[in-house]
Amino acid sequence: MTALIPETRTTTAAATGSAPAADLLDALESEAIHILREVVGELERPAMLFSGGKDSVVMLHLAAKALWPAPVPFPVLHVDTGHNFPEVLTFRDEAVERYGVELKVASVQDYLDDGRLRERADGTRNPLQTLPLLDAIEQHRFDAVLGGGRRDEDKARAKERIVSLRSSFGQWDPKNQRPELWHLYNTRRQPGEHVRVFPLSNWTELDVWRYIAREGIELPPLYYAHEREVFERDGMLLSPGAWVTPREGERTEVRTVRYRTVGDMSCTGAVPSSAADVEAVIAEVAATTITERGATRADDRLSEAAMEDRKKEGYF
Repeated sequence: MTALIPETRTTTAAATGSAPAADLLDALESEAIHILREVVGELERPAMLFSGGKDSVVMLHLAAKALWPAPVPFPVLHVDTGHNFPEVLTFRDEAVERYGVELKVASVQDYLDDGRLRERADGTRNPLQTLPLLDAIEQHRFDAVLGGGRRDEDKARAKERIVSLRSSFGQWDPKNQRPELWHLYNTRRQPGEHVRVFPLSNWTELDVWRYIAREGIELPPLYYAHEREVFERDGMLLSPGAWVTPREGERTEVRTVRYRTVGDMSCTGAVPSSAADVEAVIAEVAATTITERGATRADDRLSEAAMEDRKKEGYF
C-alpha cells in the first residue's frame, strides 16, 4: 500500500486564528517532527497508539510528514475496549488504509472472554486497557510507544516528560523523571523496560484544532455538530446503546451535540454544540474553560488522582 503523501499547505490567519498562532504551530510541528525522528533513529521497535481520535490522527499525520518520502516504518496499535463508537472504528480502518500503515489490535474483549479480566461494576472499560496494552508491548517487543497525550489534559499528564521511562512491569514512577534540557531526550533503558513518547506534550486542544484546520486533516464526523439521541447523567450527555442505557428517571431526547473526545462510549459524553465545521470548533474551544477530558470523561472523575493511578499501573 502506498503511503499517503503529506500535502504542503499555506498557513493563513483565517486557518489558524492569527499570525502569531501560525508561528506557534510551526514551532510545535517542528518540535513534534524532531521527536518523531529521534524515536525512529534511536529505537529499534517503536509503535504508535492509534484510536482514530483527533490527537492520534494528528500524530499519524505528523509521522508521515516527518519521515517523508519514506513510509511510516512502524505499526499503529489500538487497544480496543469493545465499546468504541462504530463511526470511529470505521474511520480508524480507513485512515490506516490511507496512510499505508500496519494496524495491530489488542482487544479487551478477548481478556474478558478468557477470564484474564472481569467487567467493572460501572460498565466502564477504559481502565481495563492497561493489561492488554502491556501484553501487546511485551508480545511485539516494542521498545517505544508513541502516544498523543498532552499536558493540558490532566494533572497527571502535566507531570510527565516527553520521553517517559516505564519499568519492566510497564509502570510509571512520577518521582523518577529524567531532565529534558535543550530538547535532548534520553531514550536509554534497561532490558525489559520501554519508553512512552509524547510528541504533542506541549500542544493544547486549541493548538490541535488550529493544526487540523491548517493541514486539512480529516476526522471522524462525531467531532462536529450532529443530531443524536442522548440522556443526561452526572452532568454529561451520554448516547444510549448496547453498553449504556438510561436509568430510571433519565429521559432520552434528540439534541445537537458534538464530541470533544471519542473514547469508550460508556464513559464519554457529548457536549451541546452547533459547531459543524473546523472554524466553528476553533471558536468554541477558544472560549471554553474546561479541558476536554474534564468535561466529557466519566472515568477521570472516579477520584482526583484517577489518571495518575492508572498511569502508575501502565496506562497511557
